[in-house]
Amino acid sequence: MREKPVTSRRRLLGGALAAGGAVAAGGAGFGIAQATGSTSSSGTTKGKAAATADETDPDQVSFFGAHQAGISTPAQDRLAFAAFTITSTDAQAVQVMLGTWAAAAEQMTKGLPIGPVDTTPSAPPIDTGEADGLGAANLTVTVGFGPSFFDDRFGLATFRPAALADLPKLPGDGSLDPDRGGGDLCVQACADDPTVAFHVIRNFARLARGTAVMKWSQLGFGRTSSTSTEQQTERNLMGFKDGTRNIKAQSTADLDDYVWVGGETDQDWMKGGSYLVARRISMLIESWDTDYLTDQENVFGRYKTSGAPLGGKNEFDPPDLAAKDGQGHPVIPLNAHIRLAAPETNNGQKILRRGYSYTDGIDATTGLLDAGLFFIAYQKDPRRQFVPIQTRLGQQDNLNEYIRHTGSALFAVPPGLAAPGDWWGRTLFA
Repeated sequence: MREKPVTSRRRLLGGALAAGGAVAAGGAGFGIAQATGSTSSSGTTKGKAAATADETDPDQVSFFGAHQAGISTPAQDRLAFAAFTITSTDAQAVQVMLGTWAAAAEQMTKGLPIGPVDTTPSAPPIDTGEADGLGAANLTVTVGFGPSFFDDRFGLATFRPAALADLPKLPGDGSLDPDRGGGDLCVQACADDPTVAFHVIRNFARLARGTAVMKWSQLGFGRTSSTSTEQQTERNLMGFKDGTRNIKAQSTADLDDYVWVGGETDQDWMKGGSYLVARRISMLIESWDTDYLTDQENVFGRYKTSGAPLGGKNEFDPPDLAAKDGQGHPVIPLNAHIRLAAPETNNGQKILRRGYSYTDGIDATTGLLDAGLFFIAYQKDPRRQFVPIQTRLGQQDNLNEYIRHTGSALFAVPPGLAAPGDWWGRTLFA
């Protein structure tokens, strides 16, 4: 029978709430680590925790590093994404929350609970328990700050990066739902098990009570972009391979040139970070399913089965954008998606895509399937990368006949955490 830790929920957060600044966050982290029961009172590691938190676990992604995991990490199968609105005006409370989140995330990425679920029958369990026994499942937890985080509430206005400028109104933005966008903070949890990913969002929301509330969320399944050369390219809900030319983790030069923020930034605290753009894109699946195959292939500029560019033979053949057919027409149509999204037509710019398919039942207005792509992209400057690319797509892409952009958000994702006790935004508040 498992030994019951003596740490209570009050003790879990007590050290954090009683201290100030970075010490407060460190106290929360210590409380969570103690509350998991991963060590006994004598300091010896118990069997289950030792096995689950083994650093050699092939299903465990390191939580610490120069960059946050969940960006160039090989894309997992499932996504749970949420944006939060900060309701407190107390900067110390925000620091405590972020420190508590970081300590909890460290535990969860090891496959451990954030606290016991069976200590005090007369009090709520510290961990919700639904992921118990599921392991780490390659979980990554990625946190970012929205433009509104840098208003006048916490004295951080001078630390807002120029690259975090609000996205301009883009072509096709007429269907955006304000309740599906924005936010002071975002949390991206990716895992190979849907419960493990959801467990993060659920427990972060609980730990944020009194300081922040969830503004909107999105669950995703079936990654639509590979971020590693070891992964095959998956298909989107339109049946086409998606993200064939995506930046891969093995291409450190592309990551440095297009994803990781470097010396070009006006804010040193963002070096090693990236910028996340999220777009909820509804697909008009019923209309798409009535279109004939050749037209579908012309819309994307690829063959549906092989994924090869039109005129090519293999998926990874470079698209020949200059090729003409026997009548002198472009083999890849001028308004084909892959032509308009290609680096060759966007001044060489690239973005790292990390999207997921979603389905949210039936649209109450139309009676049609509410399904599509939850598009996530990382880059070092959205003004120079996402905005011009999306502007071109929004104006010319034949795919626009079959999609609607219904949500939009932008977040600054700071660099990775160095060691236990560190937390997102620590250098900002310091």
